[in-house]
Amino acid sequence: MTILPDRAELLRHDVRVWLAANMPTNWRAAMTGCSQERFVAAQRDWFSKMVAAGYATPHWPAGWPGGGQGLAEQSIIYEEIARADAPRLILYFVSLYHAASTLLEWATKEQATQHLSGILRGEIWCQGFSEPGAGSDLAAVRTRGERRGDVYVVTGQKIWSTMAQYADKCLLLVRTSSEGAKQAGLTFLIMDMKGPNVTVRPIRQITGDEEFAEIFMDGVVIPVENRLGEEGGGWGVAQSTLASERGLTLMELGRRMRGGLWRIASEMVQTGCTEDPLILRELGRLRTQIDALVALSDGFLKRRIAGEERAGDASVVKLYYARVLRAYTSLGLRISGLAGQYREDFTSGGSQETGNWAVDFMNSYAWSIAGGSDEIQRNIIAERLLDMPREPKAWRLAGGAG
Repeated sequence: MTILPDRAELLRHDVRVWLAANMPTNWRAAMTGCSQERFVAAQRDWFSKMVAAGYATPHWPAGWPGGGQGLAEQSIIYEEIARADAPRLILYFVSLYHAASTLLEWATKEQATQHLSGILRGEIWCQGFSEPGAGSDLAAVRTRGERRGDVYVVTGQKIWSTMAQYADKCLLLVRTSSEGAKQAGLTFLIMDMKGPNVTVRPIRQITGDEEFAEIFMDGVVIPVENRLGEEGGGWGVAQSTLASERGLTLMELGRRMRGGLWRIASEMVQTGCTEDPLILRELGRLRTQIDALVALSDGFLKRRIAGEERAGDASVVKLYYARVLRAYTSLGLRISGLAGQYREDFTSGGSQETGNWAVDFMNSYAWSIAGGSDEIQRNIIAERLLDMPREPKAWRLAGGAG
């Protein structure tokens, strides 16, 4: 539905006024090279303000703070947040999108009310899917969930779990059966990260950030009532989570990238690149790519709301986002000149496009893997959207993606 011009301008005005009054002052300087404790405290404070204003959850259903907004309203909110260069709620990203989307589709009414309310109170969620031997091939999950009466006893390891070291809850995919197809033996659970026998170890990246972590489970007891979907139905639940990760979350990130084009334009003026025809051509191409990304993510969300989502739609958005992000950070690195090559401390709470170009460029490569590698997305698109033949099983067993 198209928002009326007067209403759109009023919403845009309201968001700008609120951001001017509430956005943390000089947050980039405060969050560059800061301690993890300071980062977490700043994120919690900003999250509580965003929730109270209704700007953290415009994509949630009506009845929740700020929920029930249409695509046009969400676009305005995200664009203004990007234009103001506000901190990204990275500590709550899984909570607000992955967890919320999964709960809204699969949880019972009691589960959804309990956990969504907990998120709004500040509960942090992480995702326990990938394992050392089950990244691209998610159906190869080996973490074991043994049913014992009204509980599951879970043992295994997860890796590359975003912000797991701070999390209160985990969206956990475990194997409860080895019979039949690999996908049929998976079950989806909600795990208490603060409970006994859960160990978390952060992973330090080349950028200096510790965004990801490993999770070790040694006989963790999870009540059956913490299951989403049926036992053995975890594959279907996980696909909903991945669709959110690959499509829904990128609606915000795409608009943040579009709102951040001012940073590139500003640096072009500072470095004297405004007369370089090659740079100007790249800037024009990048603007077109970002607009196409926003249109792709909007189309995905519209189809999902209408119940017309196709297997592979989210993969198109995710694959294209990784490509555009690389182009964005590459151009930023070029126009920054020699100064952009210097190593700077990581800016916690920045988006994927912080303006710290050397770090941003290195970080952009992670998006070719995180949430499903580019190779896997191409396979999904080819096989499920284009109805192309599946790869030969022998090729897969020899080490091919898929």
